[in-house]
Amino acid sequence: MTDSVATRIQNHPRYQQLRRERNRFGWQLTALMLAVYYGYIALIAFNKPFLAQPIGAGVTTLGIPLGVFVIVFTIVITGIYVRRANNRYDALTQDILRDVQK
Repeated sequence: MTDSVATRIQNHPRYQQLRRERNRFGWQLTALMLAVYYGYIALIAFNKPFLAQPIGAGVTTLGIPLGVFVIVFTIVITGIYVRRANNRYDALTQDILRDVQK
């Protein structure tokens, strides 16, 4: 890619829109992930009796399903980002490249 093509891409209004959308969405998902992860860690650090509550008559405590939730949540938000990237961001990228190559 030549410098002129790169400059045209960077100055393209849709590229600016793509960057804003992608960054905003990425930061939102990052904030959600940090809240869930550090919330779980904070529960471990400051409220062990809450996490140590048994579920039913077995030996499983409340901390186990909450830990699994953190893992599943991570997978889900990764899937959400990939879906958005494949549908929205890739389409915008293709539009930008078509416009710039004209």
